[in-house]
Amino acid sequence: MTVFSGAGISAESGVPTFRDVETGLWAKVDPYEISSADGWRAHPDRVWAWYLWRHHMMSAVGPNNAHRAVAAWEDYADVHVVTQNVDNLHERAGSRRVYHVHGSLFDFHCDTCRSAYRGPVPDMPEPVESVDPPVCEACGGLIRPDVVWFGEALPDDAWERSVEAVAGADLVVVVGTSSVVYPAAGLPEMALANGTPVIEVNPEPTPLSSSATVTLREKASTALPGLLQRLPALLT
Repeated sequence: MTVFSGAGISAESGVPTFRDVETGLWAKVDPYEISSADGWRAHPDRVWAWYLWRHHMMSAVGPNNAHRAVAAWEDYADVHVVTQNVDNLHERAGSRRVYHVHGSLFDFHCDTCRSAYRGPVPDMPEPVESVDPPVCEACGGLIRPDVVWFGEALPDDAWERSVEAVAGADLVVVVGTSSVVYPAAGLPEMALANGTPVIEVNPEPTPLSSSATVTLREKASTALPGLLQRLPALLT
């Protein structure tokens, strides 16, 4: 099984979406400025401050029943998780094979030599306008979050593993994603083109809904814990 997850699965844990946190101090900031390679180059201190605050918010929540259900499926199947989320809730729930196609807010690297950063990350319980990012000890570059910004390519290794996971799956479960952000949104389409059943779990209609093998208009935390038991009925 391959699970393809988006923001909806983590929203039930209380993880705010990108738009949800554009309030208060950040309400007047251009979203492109804090989510693009251009914004980082122009104002690294502002971008670093924003991601430290988001890192704090994601650290303060835990996996929900949907994350735990996906992890528990590993007792019965070979499960791979492809996620658009930059949180680590799948890993904290116990999933062992997780591929972050949009990067992870819990990993950091140098923006120049790309060396992994293992140093301390300040806690940011309250938003501030700017914080100078750490400096790479190897080359003097700036340390940045390991997330994919506008204007950047998806990480090669995570993308290749995701494509392989979908191509080799007997079943793809798409949960909590709007299915509009490409190229990641093309993965369920690839599965359908290969004849692989695709189950969509989303309370709201998406562009995938009309072509999915089965669509469940349920929240992830409701649908996923009992999904394995429902499969024979859903796929016949």
